[in-house]
Amino acid sequence: MDRVAVVGASMTQFGQRDAWIRGLLAEAGEACLDDAGVPPDAVDHLYVSNMASGEFEGQTGVPNALAHDLSAIPAYTARIDQTSSSGGAGTYAAWQSVASGASEMTLLVGGEKMTHRSTAEATDVIASLTHPCEYKHGVTLPSFAGLTARLYLDEYDAPRESLGKVAVKNHRNGVDNPHAQFRKEVSLEEVLESPVVADPLRLYDFCPITDGSAALLFCPESVAREWTDEYAVISGIGGATDTHVVHERPDPTTMRGVVESSERAYEMAGLGPEDVDVAELHDMFTILEFLQFEDLGFAEKGEGWKAVEEGRTDRDGELPINTSGGLKSKGHPLGASGVAQAYEVYEQVTGDAGDRQVDADVGLACNVGGFGNCVTTTIVEAAE
Repeated sequence: MDRVAVVGASMTQFGQRDAWIRGLLAEAGEACLDDAGVPPDAVDHLYVSNMASGEFEGQTGVPNALAHDLSAIPAYTARIDQTSSSGGAGTYAAWQSVASGASEMTLLVGGEKMTHRSTAEATDVIASLTHPCEYKHGVTLPSFAGLTARLYLDEYDAPRESLGKVAVKNHRNGVDNPHAQFRKEVSLEEVLESPVVADPLRLYDFCPITDGSAALLFCPESVAREWTDEYAVISGIGGATDTHVVHERPDPTTMRGVVESSERAYEMAGLGPEDVDVAELHDMFTILEFLQFEDLGFAEKGEGWKAVEEGRTDRDGELPINTSGGLKSKGHPLGASGVAQAYEVYEQVTGDAGDRQVDADVGLACNVGGFGNCVTTTIVEAAE
C-alpha cells in the first residue's frame, strides 16, 4: 500500500482572536494549501475537526461553508467531532480517506472559537462530554484531574513540585513558538503559588481557553513526490476508547485508550517507544503528561515524574516532550489541538521547527478526548 504523506501544514495564532470559526478555519486551510503549493480545486476530501461550534457560536454546517470559503467545491466534506480529541480523530479520518484510495488529496482543518464565552460557560460546554451520572453531580474535567493527581502523587510518592515542573518546561518551550498563546516563562514558585482550582492542582497546572486553527494536507506518497521533495509520512496511527464513566476504570492513573491506540500505531509503523525522537502529549492538565508518558511506553508505571525531574523531557533531553509549549502554553482550541500537535511533529521531522528544532526523524502525537475517554496516537516520520 502506498504510504500516506503530509505535504503541507499550517497553524494560526492561538489565543484570543477577533475572527469567528469560519474565519479561523479558512485562515488555516488557505495557509496549508499555500504551504504545499496545491490549488483548492485539487482537494477531493475536506474534513473539519471541531467539537462545539454550535454550542459555542451557534454555527453549524462549517465544513460546507469552508469548502465555499476556500473555493474547494465540489470536495466531499465532513465534520469530525470526538470532543477534545477531534483533531486526532480528524487526522485518522484524513489518513483513512487517502489510505483507502477514496481520495488523492485530503485537507484537514481543525478549529475552535471559545474565548467569547466566560470560563464558566466554556467549562460547562466541555463538561457535557462526561457521563450524565457524573455531570448531574457537577463533575468536571478539572475535578477528575485533581482527584487523579492526588491519587498519583500518593500512590507513587511523587513530589508535588514535579507537576509544577511540567508547566515550567512547557512555558519555556512556548516562548519560541510564534503561534503560542502564552510566550512567557513561569517560575516553579509562580506555579505552586497560583490559585487552587482542584486540589492539588492550581491555575498554572491547567491549559487556557483558546481560539485557533491548524491544518494538514494528506495524499499518497507517490502523489506527494509530484508536488514537493519535502514531506513526511504517517507511518502509524491508532485510535481507542476507555470507559465513559471514569470511576469504572480499575486504575484511574492508567489510560487504556492511550495504551491501546499507541500499541496499534507502533505495530503499524514497525516501531517501539524507544524509536521516538520527539512527542507532543495532551497536557490539558499537567498530570496528563505523566500518565501519557507512561502509557505510551516511555517509562514504567509511576516513573514518569522522574523523567521531568531529571530533565529527560526538556528540549535538550533524551526525549523532548511538547516542544511546541504543549496545550499548557500553546493553548487548547478543542478541535484544533490534535491537528496542531501533528503540525509540530511534522515541523520537527522535516527540520522546519526553527528555534524549537530538535534532532528528530520520528515524532509522535497523542491526542486525548475527555479524561482519556477516546484517544488517537499518530506516528510521523521524515520521508526517506
